[in-house]
Amino acid sequence: MVVSGDSLASAAGVEILRRGGNAVDAAVAVGFVLAVTYPEAGNIGGGGFMLIRMSGGESTMIDFREKAPAAAARDMYLDAGGRPVPGKSLLGPLASGVPGTVDGLLTALREYGSLTREEVIGPALKLAQGGFAVSGSLARTIAEEIPRFSLFPATMKAFTRNGKPYRWGDTLRQGDLAATLRAIIDRGAEGFYAGDVASRIVAEMRRDGGIMTAGDLHDYASVERDPLRGTYRGYEILTAPPPSSGGIILLQILNSMERFDCRRMGWNSSASVHLFASACQRAFADRAAYLGDPDFVAVPVEGLIAKSYAARRIADFDSARAQRSTRIGSGVPEDGSHQTTHYCVADRFGNVVSVTITLNGLFGCKAVVDGAGFFLNNEMDDFTAKPGALNMYSLVGGVSNEIAGGKRMLSSMAPTIVVRDNRPFMVLGARGGSRIPTSIAQIICNVIDYGMTIQEAVDAPRVHHQWIPDTLLFERRALQADVVRNLVSMGYVLQEVEATARAQALMIDSGGGWYLGGADPRDDGYAIGY
Repeated sequence: MVVSGDSLASAAGVEILRRGGNAVDAAVAVGFVLAVTYPEAGNIGGGGFMLIRMSGGESTMIDFREKAPAAAARDMYLDAGGRPVPGKSLLGPLASGVPGTVDGLLTALREYGSLTREEVIGPALKLAQGGFAVSGSLARTIAEEIPRFSLFPATMKAFTRNGKPYRWGDTLRQGDLAATLRAIIDRGAEGFYAGDVASRIVAEMRRDGGIMTAGDLHDYASVERDPLRGTYRGYEILTAPPPSSGGIILLQILNSMERFDCRRMGWNSSASVHLFASACQRAFADRAAYLGDPDFVAVPVEGLIAKSYAARRIADFDSARAQRSTRIGSGVPEDGSHQTTHYCVADRFGNVVSVTITLNGLFGCKAVVDGAGFFLNNEMDDFTAKPGALNMYSLVGGVSNEIAGGKRMLSSMAPTIVVRDNRPFMVLGARGGSRIPTSIAQIICNVIDYGMTIQEAVDAPRVHHQWIPDTLLFERRALQADVVRNLVSMGYVLQEVEATARAQALMIDSGGGWYLGGADPRDDGYAIGY
């Protein structure tokens, strides 16, 4: 089974599985197809994380997060008065980190796959050359972005028809992107990080004020890291370690929730939402204080995800009253060693893969590499431009996440695998910036605590709190009217939103042999199995 945010990508992954490929082969194929059919978030100009659990229980995470160019400086997005310049870390090539997706996907294929580059990238190449029908959501997002696309001639050339937005049902062909994919098939990572494609990336930088160099591209390398491991009510949780903050936040939330009888409280009751929001506040306060690229700063990972630490953090929880975020600081752990898309893959051999990839903002920095056909990311905004300043997701950061050349910026991505009785049980993840780990936590609780099916758990309306701003977000129909009144009386500031995050998930019923998909209706999610 494959569950992703795009039907063509899911179909391509399943076809790889039918032809004998394993879950990693399919995951790589899905990743490249998303670069064609899901340009607002699927990418070869961004980065992400791939969490793999093989049938024998071995697990790893491939970190292909973007890196700051070597010339990046701590104050590069500040004005003369030391204030962040609005939009400078979001729009144009200066906002782009060194892309990691191509190296990460090819590393996964080389180390854990079984098919050739031609076989797994071929479906993406075919769709780029022959085209595909533009979906309603893609047509709408392109139309909405035209004012920003118009700043970049290559973007207008690639994603409009002589300046006019594509309409629903139009065929979008991407010849330049097809040539880039052909170079990757023929030359591997060198087809992207060297030669003509790399030269075009550097030219894009020089044209619009970016600082990425040929040396930055040449030096990029993805990293294999040990996944974070935790438990929740007897289930093992595998998720992403730093430089993602998402996995630590997820485990911290679950560790706090585990100390209470959530089932007895009731789904999205005043009591359970209050507990969840309180757990989120504490986790995000710790994020701001401690988390960053572990290759540059010491992150007390084991201390932060210890159950004893969660017990101390939640000990002052007041069941009758909200605590203002200004009164919640970071804890003291013991020392120890938007736009995004997620997809899940499970093969017949028992291997499962959970992948989150990102450009950060919708269509990244809005600039397409002229002649190469793909968007560059705007991941530099995920760094702390100035301690205490908010990024595009209103996340506040500290010195651990300050900009430095060659450093990976902090992420909220949290590809996750849940294991029961030493067998994969759930594979899940989400898109939505800071709302990713809170959404994953709710889906896990929906299944384990409230007995929902995987589709019910994904469908269920969600809430979100991230410490700063001190606001409890809730989706329409997430809270009954009396719950809203109760939470307001407790002291919460509430805000209704269309969606928190968009999640994709699958469940494996080892007893009955069923693969159950949970595609998010908030997105163009699509589950396909055979």
